[in-house]
Amino acid sequence: MWIGWIEFDVLLGDVHSLKEKRSLVRPLVAELKRRFEVSAAETGLQDQHRRALVGAAVVAPDHAHLQEVLDAVERFVAARPEFELLSARQRELHSED
Repeated sequence: MWIGWIEFDVLLGDVHSLKEKRSLVRPLVAELKRRFEVSAAETGLQDQHRRALVGAAVVAPDHAHLQEVLDAVERFVAARPEFELLSARQRELHSED
């Protein structure tokens, strides 16, 4: 069994409040869950209205599938026009580690 996660540091565009931030981040998290069948959440910087940390995690039977899903999630987030992807950090673990 393989376990992997990816965390994105994103800069939001013309956002002036935490309420506006939530209106962008919540749909992103929901779409990641729906489209890629991953666990996803806003994982940090909740008190900053122009930045967000968003994480996604997946469990897969083999490394190739794990990498495919994480790469697809990263491409999806990077392609969103309302976010500027500042960084993406990724980790993978095998159940035998």
